[in-house]
Amino acid sequence: FAGGYSGVEDSRLKATSASMWGQDHFTSGLEMERSEVSSRKVTIRESAERISLSKTDSLMHAPEFVIKPRSHTVWENQSVRLHCTLSGWPNPHVVWYKNNVTIDPIAHPGKYKIESSYSVHSLEIDRCDFDDTAQYHVSAMNAKGEQSAYASVVVKMGQVSEYGITFKTHIVDTFGVSFGREGETMSLGCTVIIHPNLERYQPGVEWYRDDVLLAPSKWHQMHWSGDRATLTLTHLNKEDEGLYTLRVTTKSGYETYSAYVFVRDADAEVEGAPGAPLDVRCLDANKDYVIVSWKQPAVDGGNSILGYFVDRCEVGTNHWIQCNDTPVKFARLPVTGLVEGRSYAFRVRAVNKSGMSRPSRTSEPVAAVDAADRARTSAPVTGQIIVTEEEPAEGVVPGKPLELEVTEATKNYVVLSWKPPGERGHEGIMYYVEKCVSGTDSWQRVNTEIPVKSPRFALFDLAEGKSYSFRVRCCNSAGVGEPSPPTEATTVGDKLDVPAAPERVVATRNTATSVVVSWEKSRHAKDLVGYYIETSVVGSDTWEPCNNKPVPGSRFVCHGLVTGETYVFKVRAVNAAGISMSSQESEPVLVKAAIASPAPPFGISVLECVRDSMVLGWKQPAFVGGSDIIGYFVDYREVFDGLEGQWHEANIQSVSDRAYRVCDLKENKKYQFQVRAANMAGVGIPSLPSNTFLCEEWTIAVPGPPHDLQVTEVRSSSLVLLWKPPVYQGRDAVNGFYVDIKEAGASEEAWRGINKKATDSKFIKIENLQEGEKYVFRVRAQNNAGVGNASEVTEPTLAETKAGTKEIMVDVDDDGVISLNFECSAMSAESKFVWSKNYEEISDTERIAVETKGTSFLAPGEEDIGVYSCSVTHTDGASASYDLTAEGDEESSSDLSSGIVFCFFRSVIPLKSELAVELQEKGRVRFWLQYVSLAMYCLCFPILQKYKMNFDKNTGVIEMIMESLTPKDEGTFTFQLQDGKATNQSSLVLIGDVFKALQKESEFQMKEWVRKQGPHFVEYLGFEVTPECCVILKCKVRRRLKWRRVEGPLFYHQGSNSSTALKITSTDEGIRLYTFVSYYNDLLQVTWHYKDSAISFSDRIKSGVVGEQLWLQIKEPTEKDTGKYAIEFNDGKGGLRRTVELSGQGQLPPDALEAVLVLEFVLVLEARVKGGLPDVVTIQEGKDLNLTCNISGDPVPEVTWLKNEREIVSDDHLLLKFESGKFASFIITKVNSDDSGKYSILVKNKFGTESGEFTVSVFNHPEELGGKK
Repeated sequence: FAGGYSGVEDSRLKATSASMWGQDHFTSGLEMERSEVSSRKVTIRESAERISLSKTDSLMHAPEFVIKPRSHTVWENQSVRLHCTLSGWPNPHVVWYKNNVTIDPIAHPGKYKIESSYSVHSLEIDRCDFDDTAQYHVSAMNAKGEQSAYASVVVKMGQVSEYGITFKTHIVDTFGVSFGREGETMSLGCTVIIHPNLERYQPGVEWYRDDVLLAPSKWHQMHWSGDRATLTLTHLNKEDEGLYTLRVTTKSGYETYSAYVFVRDADAEVEGAPGAPLDVRCLDANKDYVIVSWKQPAVDGGNSILGYFVDRCEVGTNHWIQCNDTPVKFARLPVTGLVEGRSYAFRVRAVNKSGMSRPSRTSEPVAAVDAADRARTSAPVTGQIIVTEEEPAEGVVPGKPLELEVTEATKNYVVLSWKPPGERGHEGIMYYVEKCVSGTDSWQRVNTEIPVKSPRFALFDLAEGKSYSFRVRCCNSAGVGEPSPPTEATTVGDKLDVPAAPERVVATRNTATSVVVSWEKSRHAKDLVGYYIETSVVGSDTWEPCNNKPVPGSRFVCHGLVTGETYVFKVRAVNAAGISMSSQESEPVLVKAAIASPAPPFGISVLECVRDSMVLGWKQPAFVGGSDIIGYFVDYREVFDGLEGQWHEANIQSVSDRAYRVCDLKENKKYQFQVRAANMAGVGIPSLPSNTFLCEEWTIAVPGPPHDLQVTEVRSSSLVLLWKPPVYQGRDAVNGFYVDIKEAGASEEAWRGINKKATDSKFIKIENLQEGEKYVFRVRAQNNAGVGNASEVTEPTLAETKAGTKEIMVDVDDDGVISLNFECSAMSAESKFVWSKNYEEISDTERIAVETKGTSFLAPGEEDIGVYSCSVTHTDGASASYDLTAEGDEESSSDLSSGIVFCFFRSVIPLKSELAVELQEKGRVRFWLQYVSLAMYCLCFPILQKYKMNFDKNTGVIEMIMESLTPKDEGTFTFQLQDGKATNQSSLVLIGDVFKALQKESEFQMKEWVRKQGPHFVEYLGFEVTPECCVILKCKVRRRLKWRRVEGPLFYHQGSNSSTALKITSTDEGIRLYTFVSYYNDLLQVTWHYKDSAISFSDRIKSGVVGEQLWLQIKEPTEKDTGKYAIEFNDGKGGLRRTVELSGQGQLPPDALEAVLVLEFVLVLEARVKGGLPDVVTIQEGKDLNLTCNISGDPVPEVTWLKNEREIVSDDHLLLKFESGKFASFIITKVNSDDSGKYSILVKNKFGTESGEFTVSVFNHPEELGGKK
């Protein structure tokens, strides 16, 4: 009881303790059992997961964009949605970025919305503003890798008012594609017109190169004068090459203009030296170490570049020091040995076996300081970097460096990088680097004398191909620390390979001086810098660079080409390891403006209106697409209470004039019109809808407006204006016209008349213009009732004489023939000379003969006096005129009555083909050329006047025949052409081996002709054994034939076995000798002989048996294989021998005939369908279908046409032709839906059969489809 417990309480306490112990024991056992069950489940689950992972590991792959996000241009306050589709396993984690900054929808509530549904991921930007203009990219990452895709969003600002004003910006007087040379100065400028013009208003003016904003520097100087923006490149280098963009920004929006600038290499100081490297940059700068990188030049001087030298210069001095003793080929070099705290600049020079290049542009200065200390550095004017550090704490030995790794490895050097240790106190530390050959445990200190201060180090002089491990130790005044963990084994060698050559280079026409080149990017290329494009004129074998700065992407526009020349292109890829091999050459491309559909017409106006029709007029498109406009299409729609109806076609067939009457309109209804122009490339986009016009009949007395005003013969002080009379005449006929003029941009009050008295002509020459001023014109028509409304105003015309402009020159020869000569230097292949009298087409063919070159008067008289003009199509307005009345005195009039001929011609006669030579029968030599077109009085003068000339004016062929060639004929043959005053010549050089070969062949052909005049063999003697064992000797001769028997048997037959004669045939591989036996088994012994000796078989000479045929195959026979061949059979009871003589074709003595078989190679012409048929033809119902294909074969094949495997025949609807044994035509007139199906052509002759197939699909007119729907 001392404890205060009673006995009962004590027993109760013991019972309770026993009970609790039992419960605890039971509970712990249950928990242990549950734990064992749980651990078994976990083990099973983990095992299953491992099995699953092992099975699915092969299915895992890095993210890949099935559909990439695309760029968008939107208006302000609109929403835009970027979306992409991804594949990858495991499912990739997706992050969106704006200008490389992660987009956080939570930080911008309501602005961004990011969604992911299955494999589709999207980013939605709500109510875009100007600040949303940026580059966006999406990054997808999983355990197998990471992929990114980019898209741009451009937000166009609406009409935002600033100071209560809406600004309109126009960039005019722009700079074009420019070319410069290293060392030169170039200025780029544009005039900026901002309306309204406010004093002291400053728009935002920015210059970009390759979409990178330029800042003022010693290389770039920007200037804004209030209305003109100028960028001056003070000292051109190849780094300055690129696309330059001027951007002018106001609160109402912005306008941009771009053009490319090309920079060529300066002349090399040493002939044959390479061009200078470019884009020198400093990477990964530290206390005593920096990596210098650059880009290889496009020009190697004709010899491969051996390597590069890097020079350094301390800022504030002009003393350059070469950093490497031997040239390095890798376009990157670590430079060590820098002084901490000082700034350096670098440059690079290339070297080949001819010499050293000019140095590159100097890099931007870089300070030799630790990256962690840059925040505590300052740079005085001297360039000396002052580093301020805290007072060091001594006595602490530094720890191990962290995160040691090999960041770069080439065959010349290895770069290591690491992080400083955590245990270093405040004292500055340095580092020792150690290396060890893999497989050994011998560590060697690399920098034994001076420890390095930078956590970067470059190791040189390592054995290429060996593997090394590296480690680093820290040191300070307290001692040297423990080494870091070693790196993995690194093999010394280039880790970056030279890229593979690009593929599939395609060049397409662009403009008259440029070509678009595209290609497939190099496969598996790493760290690609860009591409160099080279070009060469076909036949010159001289390659010139198109760009001197590597371009990214796979498309480039090559400028500065010569119009009319044919070029080929090739592409090379560039990375730091070097420049790839050149790609294959592109297909040749002729430089001229690409044909495109024309721009829309403009200036639609009403020329006449009646109750149910209106006559419209319009202006020619500013851009015709490089091809003549062949017609126009007009559409109209009704406008009711401001609501526009559907567009309807006014004309199905195109109209050539720029005026058209639209019929079937409703009186007092309002209409709008649009016009489309068409050329060879197709129909262009429609014009903007016209103003709304009311269809009501005109009843005014004065005439309507003239139309189709054209300006031609523009000079610095004059021009000629043409027009067409009004469609609506008014009450009386039109009796004159008035022409008005004013300066472009002047007010309406500035209009003034040119002629005080009405002119009855439809043209006028306007003089006394001010050079450099722009003018606009209009014309008014008059009748007896008065003067009508003015025409539409012309486009502004600048009064200037363009470079190269020529006038019509007049010349009178001794025979009294007056020649009007016009020369144009800006012609293209499609250009034509168009001559006219009084600016109207010359149509009096009874009195005037019109030819390609000009006009001849058959019966000249006083009525032939007038203005004769010439214009050249497909040029920038090249035209001129001559007024014969300007010298119209009595003498010239009498000259006309006495028979003057006016001749218009070009100065150079165009040729279709240059002078060529060929051999004819009897060994005659024919020299010939072909011209485009000449007048009837053309003369041709060969240098050798003793030979006969033939002149076919219909075909344009001029030829000269020489019976034979003698040694005196060796030299240069020249044809000189003269067509009035137009001339041309073509020469052919026959000297040396070329002449001797032609002379030898001519003599041989002559001998052959002489031989064939007497008895001669066309086919030499051969023999044939019939099934009845009869021998037939046969040959083909001309003239006479004598037979005589040759002593001895032709073959010897013995025994009961029989076989056919030994024959010879040609195969794809050579010659086959063969015979057939009555039966063949293994007991029959067969032996082949050549010149009575058994033949030893090889890969070239083989024998064999096919069925009952025994053969001997001679592959690629030569002269040595000619001679006597024999085959012997022996079945144990008897034998048989067959012989044949194999010889080349030659001449036999006239009195001898031998049993000789002449081997001839026969070209078997199987029936073939050579092409011309498409796979699928899709055509509109009602159109005509015309297909033609080429057929070949000898004998001429039989042609059969099938539709849906059934034969068809020709009728009125389906016309089938086979002409000249070569051309098969398939014509369906006005196709309908029943004509749809699968068609085929079957050609057949005795050598073979071939077929060609195509499918015809007929569709209805789109308007009919809409009606049916």
